[in-house]
Amino acid sequence: NLLLFWPSGSSEASIPYSTFLQQVQAGNVVSVSITGAQVKGTFAKAIMWPQPAAATTQATPAATATVPAAAPFGFFQAAQQPPSPYTAFNTTFPQDVGDPTLMPLLEQHNVVINVSEPSTPWFTLLLTNGLPILLLVLVLVWMGRQASKSQSGVFNFGRTKARRYSGDRPKVTFNDVAGADEAKGDLQEVVDFLRYPKKYHDIGARIPRGVLLVGPPGTGKTLMARAVAGEAEAPFFNISASEFVEMFVGVGASRVRDLFEQAKAAAPAIVFIDELDAVGRRRGAGLGAVNDEREQTLNQLLVEMDGFDERHEVIILAATNRPDVLDPALLRPGRFDRQVMIGLPDRRGREGILKIHTRELTLGPEVDLGVLARTTTGLSGADLANLCNEAALVAARHSHSKVTMADFEEAWDKILLGGERPALLDPHDRQVVAYHEAGHALVAWLTPSADPVHKVTIIPHGRALGVTEQLPGEDHYNYSRAYLVARLDVMLGGRVAEEIGIGDITTGAESDLVQATQLARRMLTRWGMGSLGPIAFQADEQQPFLGYELAQGRDYSEQTAARIDRDLEQLIAQRQEAVRNLLTEARPQLDKLVDTLLREETIDRDMLTQVLGSRPEPVEEVKDVEAVTAVPA
Repeated sequence: NLLLFWPSGSSEASIPYSTFLQQVQAGNVVSVSITGAQVKGTFAKAIMWPQPAAATTQATPAATATVPAAAPFGFFQAAQQPPSPYTAFNTTFPQDVGDPTLMPLLEQHNVVINVSEPSTPWFTLLLTNGLPILLLVLVLVWMGRQASKSQSGVFNFGRTKARRYSGDRPKVTFNDVAGADEAKGDLQEVVDFLRYPKKYHDIGARIPRGVLLVGPPGTGKTLMARAVAGEAEAPFFNISASEFVEMFVGVGASRVRDLFEQAKAAAPAIVFIDELDAVGRRRGAGLGAVNDEREQTLNQLLVEMDGFDERHEVIILAATNRPDVLDPALLRPGRFDRQVMIGLPDRRGREGILKIHTRELTLGPEVDLGVLARTTTGLSGADLANLCNEAALVAARHSHSKVTMADFEEAWDKILLGGERPALLDPHDRQVVAYHEAGHALVAWLTPSADPVHKVTIIPHGRALGVTEQLPGEDHYNYSRAYLVARLDVMLGGRVAEEIGIGDITTGAESDLVQATQLARRMLTRWGMGSLGPIAFQADEQQPFLGYELAQGRDYSEQTAARIDRDLEQLIAQRQEAVRNLLTEARPQLDKLVDTLLREETIDRDMLTQVLGSRPEPVEEVKDVEAVTAVPA
């Protein structure tokens, strides 16, 4: 708006400070008012302001006295305001420079002087007075909102923390689950019931109210439950059993009630409770005080599952890897009617799992998932997923454009053996480690019943100074006595090789001796492979509850315990002597293998064949699926 720049009229003349002094000296100033640096006053006689440019700048008391005029700013500079008579004026006192002669000059010419304090600007008042009040109001509002939230939290304390997944999330189906064909077949009936419940209701059938998924960690129990929900296209409520239990008694039971109310409202639906043993442990077990909150939560869960209307289309899936600790009331018919075992995958299952987890990876043409499946015996689905991810990380670390088979092998060694670490070993220590690992490898190579040797290394991995890696050729499901004895021989081979090659023994065989003792004791007490015959003793059974273990005690006499100890000592001594005879006869092969290890540090199966010759053919027998046997030094 151009009117904003137009000069407006004023009843006071804004004059320079020098003009003000000239008018005082001329006696034309009657009074002044000083407020801070602002000086206002009145003239005795009106002056024309601004003065014409041609007029002299000398001040006179006459009304015609002129001073140079100041032109307006902006585009109005070219135009000059016409002179007008003024009897009032204002000017600015130069505070930075100061003028000690002003007051004497004013008194000399009898000028009336008024002095007042400068007024505080409005924004200063706002900052000093208004802002604290505004902040106080904001704090009060925030405190009020926090109080309302806390009050609502008190009322929601007993609400369930279950997370509900519906169709808006990426759907998981049975195609995303591999290596568990039997479990998928058992759960297909649950899917069919959730899809077509009327078919079952019309015929009078009752679907199982609860299905318990049992299996080792990492086998995909949670993934299987999500796949059931995805196949059935039903709402999926997911909660961990530990989320029921709180410090206050009764909260867990309230959350169980709220969970089942929500599930019934969303029926047909699936409720999945992970780690059921956290809340479903056997009541009254153990020593010390009873956990009232956990037991009340379990009681409420039992009531809710037993109180289902038979026509309610809600199925409870739960997962645990400790079914032995669950309360018997949970496992009775009418609650968890079925138990679906999800075990470790077989070779075909492992290959399917590897295909799923390598979908997003760029694989090299030489990668053979079938070979990987055969060499990863005993690994769970989570282990295989970790293997694929580690291989991708190795490939990225080496700046490969694709994940190669060598990347998978390096990742497998890192997972199984641990990361390589440098160790400053002197020649004597390297020789001790070489004899130790050569003893393991040579005994395994010359024993037909032992698992084949895949790799031997004296490079430290993890906490071990060297490792002998054995891989079973196929999946088997039982141990034979010959296989167990062969495992004992391999474990003892490191210590015996030290005796033969070095003439002394070291502490490097600690882990071998612990494992050998545990295996031999289980052979005698659990599997009836001792002189006591086919009798099983719970000698090293780990009771899940301390109270039960103390109450039950040992189920055999002291004489039997002493006999077990004698058999154990005799078995270990016999196998040690057999290993000593074997390595003594094969001393040239042992020394040759040690020399190769000291030179190469790592030997694979092909190089072992070159050094030791062909391996004896194994005797046809049934072995266990005990995954990978890694014998650390």
